Amino acid sequence: MTSRWPQDARCVVNITVDFDGLSNETGKKLLPIGKYSHGRYSAKRGVPRFLELFERLGIKATFYVPGYDAECFPAAVRSIADAGHEIGAHGYLHEAYDLGEEEPFYLRKTHKILTDLLGASPVGWRNPGGGKSDLTIKVLRELGYIYDSSEKAADFPYFPVVAGQRLRDFVNLPDNTSSLDDAPFYRDSMTPPSEVCEQWKAEFDTAYAEGGYYDLIVHPRSGFGSGGPTRAKALENVILYIQRHPGVLFQRQVETARWCLQNPDLWPERTHPWSGRQ
Repeated sequence: MTSRWPQDARCVVNITVDFDGLSNETGKKLLPIGKYSHGRYSAKRGVPRFLELFERLGIKATFYVPGYDAECFPAAVRSIADAGHEIGAHGYLHEAYDLGEEEPFYLRKTHKILTDLLGASPVGWRNPGGGKSDLTIKVLRELGYIYDSSEKAADFPYFPVVAGQRLRDFVNLPDNTSSLDDAPFYRDSMTPPSEVCEQWKAEFDTAYAEGGYYDLIVHPRSGFGSGGPTRAKALENVILYIQRHPGVLFQRQVETARWCLQNPDLWPERTHPWSGRQ
């Protein structure tokens, strides 16, 4: 099998973390205490647990942080960057609705918050749950972003076509909903961690067999996240399983994006984004 990846890797793995602290409930106009307090767990226990786990396993991850959470928990966000992990933008109040004409304001607001806090600007963005338009990519490119990790239209990275323009300075790193901890598993069906672990392993096995790309998405929250001890152990078991396979390359998403941008002929363009055809 001919590799399209750096170091002749057979499969590239991105471990990605959506911070989703108080922003999630606050954006829904819920007071984040009592039964709505799960988001407080992210900074208090989930992030420290993930940082310890990743250090022990020797991998670097990408964390997506809403601007509001960075304002509420600056020390926790700085600890992520200090450990060598990438930080990307993830909305301001984890907006789960289309922002319309207000979207540029919030994209720029979170960008400034993260840049001022960390002394470096994010270059990656993940949709926090709302809509996305041609305007989204236009503003992100103006701010210096090079990739989006929100699309579910492919198995491999690809260059998008926006407003009829085939981009070469911006790439989509697709996420796989079946490799996401909240909606399909812990939020909607309360799947036991042991079953989630086996599903994630099966998703990796398929990507590995195809010489592919695997993006695992977790949250450091309690409730619908993986921040608690048992669910974090399931995540650890998946990573250990992946590490036993030869030819696997763990990367932060910025490294994967830069490789794609430097090797554009390896990645398809989606010329018919609404039809699913290449």
